Amino acid sequence: MKDYIVRAAAANAQIRAFAASTTELVEEARSRHNTSPVATAALGRLLTGGVMMGSMMKNATDVLTLQIQCQGPIGGLTVTADAQGNVKGYVNEPEVILPPKNGKLDVGGALGLGILNVIKDMGLKEPYSGQTILQTGEIAEDLTYYFATSEQVPSSVGLGVLMNKDNTVRCAGGFIVQVMPFIEEPVLAKLEENIAKIQSVTSMLDGGHTPEEMLSQVLEGLDMEVTDTLPAQFSCNCSKERIEKVIISVGKKEIRSMIDDGETIEVKCHFCNTAYHFTVEELSELLKKSR
Repeated sequence: MKDYIVRAAAANAQIRAFAASTTELVEEARSRHNTSPVATAALGRLLTGGVMMGSMMKNATDVLTLQIQCQGPIGGLTVTADAQGNVKGYVNEPEVILPPKNGKLDVGGALGLGILNVIKDMGLKEPYSGQTILQTGEIAEDLTYYFATSEQVPSSVGLGVLMNKDNTVRCAGGFIVQVMPFIEEPVLAKLEENIAKIQSVTSMLDGGHTPEEMLSQVLEGLDMEVTDTLPAQFSCNCSKERIEKVIISVGKKEIRSMIDDGETIEVKCHFCNTAYHFTVEELSELLKKSR
């Protein structure tokens, strides 16, 4: 089943909700970056949160970046998503290994203390930027806290990544449920009751639940209505031309020293790990352009 995002409303638009299945895109990120299980879980959760948050943006050209700077051994994570279901991301230390905690991958331990930056580039002069301190490092709670404090939107975020024995991704996905300022007390109480009794995201996904079925449990008894669905995929817009611009930007001195080494250089895209090669002749051409 292809990855996709569902957008829904409930209780006469007092609640808006998003859910996604992201198994394929998280597996693609894992195989591109060769991440350890705990790094896969951390990156997978942030990719899932990011792709849903990206789908909340209004314009096709809007770009959202989620950046975690942290003191734990994973070193940090960066995810970028757009409004059309495209998402990409990487972790600073993809090979981090930690013992499990309570029988689960210790994502919180991998991240440790840190901050979450949310940057939305909506084509205005200045991008919007919000920053919060990591609450648990488990990512779902951190995004919940971000919504409440930076955007003043009470939300519930559930994210999950389950691994197979061979360390590939068995299933991944999540949901974000947000309540509007005019929500009525009984509606809120029912929603909170539902959230308290649902299974974990990984249990629901592993049980074969679709994003729609996940939301129908979260929004049970609240007249859920799916407004639309959107395919989701791991997608990077890097190209040799873009990497050329990066090389030109490092300056003549650096390019000259690369040429003097007399070797073809390899430059990898952070986000998707694609390798681009530049021969001495190509570097000489770039040197001319950098003047």
